[in-house]
Amino acid sequence: MKGYESKATITTIKANSKVTLKIRDNFFSVEYSEERTIPDVDGVDIEAERKCLFDDVNAIVDEQANEIRQTFK
Repeated sequence: MKGYESKATITTIKANSKVTLKIRDNFFSVEYSEERTIPDVDGVDIEAERKCLFDDVNAIVDEQANEIRQTFK
């Protein structure tokens, strides 16, 4: 909102990751969600925490998708 600076403090971040694979005539969906509580300490880099969270949930979904691909090789 233009002209307003938020006073809110981020206390929790949540990320979802999902992929749908088509292998032959079958569809497989893999989804993972994770929520993290941000500690109430000085020096927490919210952007870095958010990036770590998304990297982690995406890696889990990628790993599960690769396992499905390997099963149908």
